[in-house]
Amino acid sequence: MDAPGSAYADLFHLVQGRDYFVLTTNVDHCFQKAGFDKAQLFYTQGDYGLFQCSKPCCQKTWDNEAAVRDMVLSQGFSIGERNELLLPEGAGAAMAVPMELLPKCPNCGRPLTMNLRSDDKFVEDDGWQRAAVEYETWLTAHQEKRVVFLEIGVGFNTPGIIKYNFLQQVYQNPEATYACLNLTEGPVPQAIRERSIVISGDSAQAIRELIA
Repeated sequence: MDAPGSAYADLFHLVQGRDYFVLTTNVDHCFQKAGFDKAQLFYTQGDYGLFQCSKPCCQKTWDNEAAVRDMVLSQGFSIGERNELLLPEGAGAAMAVPMELLPKCPNCGRPLTMNLRSDDKFVEDDGWQRAAVEYETWLTAHQEKRVVFLEIGVGFNTPGIIKYNFLQQVYQNPEATYACLNLTEGPVPQAIRERSIVISGDSAQAIRELIA
């Protein structure tokens, strides 16, 4: 389903005509559905749209849209125009999936699972590797240029992926600016404080006001 509100669409509007790259821990395709170019996205923590082997026996992933739809429909649901799940009036979902629809690894026959980073079994497939290279290439090309590292709604669950990364990039590049949108104000190192913008409150509202 589409993301609620207009935050992604508003953010996409802001980057139109600009040289940008998106680093995200989201796994829900909201950036792509809003119009962001997939070639300028790095989904570091995985992709809800992909299956991987549960072992895993290989560093491969498989598109899962058709399989998930089949499993959903087998439970008595239908899928609406906006991909929302619908049940006939008065009906209840079976809440069970036929064994023959349970996805299995094409290589080894083990159960497939979501391509999400939760332990050391996470698969970094060819697409993940390409995106990692593209992100590093973009950083290298802009390491001495004027860049805004815009951090939106990042907490301290996995700060090393985005928050600490951005702080380090700004520290190393005197032409860069660190901008943080979050519900609560986070600490900013003294070394880059004069080149930092921190806005506490509703990130979606802050983005909307930027294009007003």
